[in-house]
Amino acid sequence: MIINLLETINQLSVVLLLLCTFFYYWHLKRTKRQRKLTTFEFWMFFTIKIAIFVGASSYVLLFLDRNYG
Repeated sequence: MIINLLETINQLSVVLLLLCTFFYYWHLKRTKRQRKLTTFEFWMFFTIKIAIFVGASSYVLLFLDRNYG
């Protein structure tokens, strides 16, 4: 019972972090149109792009492994 609750809380936190990441990426993209990004903002923008790509790729690979493995 408690394990299921902890897994649910963990999944909700991952969803919340992903949602915040998308909003911050959107904010940086909008800021980039208005002015040049600072060094920190540029690296955050770059890191978020890579993290989204790696996360989506790993999810697809895990999904394919479950269905075809």
